[in-house]
Amino acid sequence: MTESLQAREGEALALRKVLGPIHIWGLGVGIVLVGEFMGWNFAVEKGGLYGALIACWVVGLLYTCIVMINSEVASAIPAAGGQYSQAKHTVGPLMAFNVGLYLTMAYTMLEAANANVLGYLLTTMSRLLGNDEELSAYPFAILAILLLALLNYRGVLMTLSVNFVITGFAFLTIIALFLGMQGWNPAAATEFNQLASSMDSGLPYGWIGVVAAFQFGMWFYLGIEGTAQAAEECRSPSRSIPLGSLAGIMTLIIAATITWYVCAALLPWQYLGTAITPLFDAAQLTGSGFLVWLLMLGTMAATLASANGCINDASRAWFAMARDRYLPEWFGAVHPTYRTPFRAILFLVPVAIAFAILPLLLDNPTLLATVITFSILSGLLTYMFMVVNMIRFRQLWPMGSIQRAYTLPVHPLPALILGVLSAMVFFATFLGYGSTLWSILVFYLLASVWFVLRRFRYVDRDTQFTAPLPRPRGY
Repeated sequence: MTESLQAREGEALALRKVLGPIHIWGLGVGIVLVGEFMGWNFAVEKGGLYGALIACWVVGLLYTCIVMINSEVASAIPAAGGQYSQAKHTVGPLMAFNVGLYLTMAYTMLEAANANVLGYLLTTMSRLLGNDEELSAYPFAILAILLLALLNYRGVLMTLSVNFVITGFAFLTIIALFLGMQGWNPAAATEFNQLASSMDSGLPYGWIGVVAAFQFGMWFYLGIEGTAQAAEECRSPSRSIPLGSLAGIMTLIIAATITWYVCAALLPWQYLGTAITPLFDAAQLTGSGFLVWLLMLGTMAATLASANGCINDASRAWFAMARDRYLPEWFGAVHPTYRTPFRAILFLVPVAIAFAILPLLLDNPTLLATVITFSILSGLLTYMFMVVNMIRFRQLWPMGSIQRAYTLPVHPLPALILGVLSAMVFFATFLGYGSTLWSILVFYLLASVWFVLRRFRYVDRDTQFTAPLPRPRGY
């Protein structure tokens, strides 16, 4: 009787399995789609219009490899923490700790950047409405983080259902802009006609400019790997993760290509390379007031969806690490009513707020660029791990040893492509943010030293194997 009661209590404090493929799509695309509305266009400044398009498709190949790897491994190891939980099964505790930290920092920094941009958008909307008084952006940034954290606190089904709706709306605004500016008719786009007849704006800095553009080409797709974070909360991970993730990357490649075409057609490339909100600026050149407001709302929806998904993913990584004692167990609590990792959610709120408002308070755009670069590099470190992870996963569970919901084709070619392209993006980032890259690597090195000296003794290796898979020999 006592054991039965304990079992029921244990089940009551587990994360709730309520998600389906549409929620995974909403999570993956929702985090990323804001990159279509802003950020990607800095690739134009680095590599020109054609350079940005090449970066869009090459980096799209990188993320296609990520999604395919994710679909096989995450559906086989369906645990909160995503790549962190995979690392503890395939490599070991130190790698797992680092991957968990990469994920938490990548999503928290991205959330902060989104909140910062949302504050800017709301002040811009105020000016469009005729308000001459200068509004401060940082109260809006703080309020956005608090409200989204509350939504995440109250339940994952509500959180990702909202994400699905606002992400779908934001995607449709991109399609509406393409239709509104007659994107099928090149004669209606004078700037694109100039591009077609001249390489000066297409590849102004040659192929080194194309390589440099890869860093910002990541904005078209950065974050879709976070679909693995929701695997434990799916009703059927083996179905939801592959379907939601693969549909997501197809959606993003379509959205990225349309975004590039529309902005290249309407905006001079010199301006496009430095614009804050390129799609919104392109809408203003159509002469349609309806499209202007639609793209303003679409940009805000994409920003909110990204910040919302980042809170979900960062908290799952932090929660999973705490549940396994890689961090204090206090953070591993599940809310008895809402079945959410509420302490992990609440703990990361002030961290995100601090990084969101510091660039605003100090009036220092360079600091915002550093925050964004921190997110990008943390993501890249995760991708480099995924190369090792995929190869190691196939070694531990070879073909025929387990039933796979999705099988990565032509293995190990996608993993090798991912490794090569990730190295190229690292190099591209080094060209523009070399000192930031070194400081981030030092930060993670110091964190690793702390884990080995202070935290590793709390990790119970005998309880680390939680995957629904046969235990490999020698684990």
